Amino acid sequence: MPPKIKSLEDREKLRTSILDAARTLFVARGIEAVSMREIAKKINYSATTLYHHFADKEALLQAVCDEDFLALASGIREIMQIPDLIMRIQALSKGYAMFALQHPNHYRLMFMTPRTPCNLDITKIQQGNTEQDAYAQLKLVVQEAFDADLFKPELIDYELIAQTLWASTHGVCSLEIALGHETWIHWADVGARLNLMQSAILRGLLRHHESLN
Repeated sequence: MPPKIKSLEDREKLRTSILDAARTLFVARGIEAVSMREIAKKINYSATTLYHHFADKEALLQAVCDEDFLALASGIREIMQIPDLIMRIQALSKGYAMFALQHPNHYRLMFMTPRTPCNLDITKIQQGNTEQDAYAQLKLVVQEAFDADLFKPELIDYELIAQTLWASTHGVCSLEIALGHETWIHWADVGARLNLMQSAILRGLLRHHESLN
C-alpha cells in the first residue's frame, strides 16, 4: 500500500516521483503507448492519485516538459554574465552539453523524440525569455556577437548561426546518449569530441579565431 500524503513536502516529493516515472516511461516506450495507470503502477500508487495532481496524460506530459526546459535554462543562466562574447558562446555550449549528458532521459524527451512533445500554446515557459528559454539565451549572445562584427562578413543571418551552433552541440550529445555505450565504435572521450567540434565550428564562423583554445 502506498504511503499517505501528509504534508506539502510529501506532495512535492510525490509530484517529482510522478514526473520521473512518466519521463522514464515516455522515453522507453513512447508517449502514445504509456497510460496513466502504468505510470502510477511504476511508483506504487493508484491512477486516481495521479489524477489528483494532473488532469490527464497531456497535462502530465506538459508538466514534464515545463520542468525540464526550465531546468536547462536555469542551469546555464549564470553563463549569460560572462562578458566576453566568444567565451560566453563556448560556455553555453558546454553547459548545454553537461545538462544533456547528466540528464539523458530529460534530453531524449526534450530533443530526441519524433515530435516536440510540448504544447507551446500552453507551456509555462515564456518563449524568448532569457530567464526561461535556453534557445533565447543562445540567440541573444549570438546576436550580440553578430552586432559586434565578430562573424565572417558573408554570414548575414544571426539566427542561422545560432541554430548551427545548437545543431553541432546536439549532434555530439545525441550520439553519446544514443550510441555512447556501443563497443563496436571506438569512441574518443566525449569531452574531446565536444571541444574539437566547438573549435572547428567557431573557426569556420568567426572573423578572427586566434584566441580559441
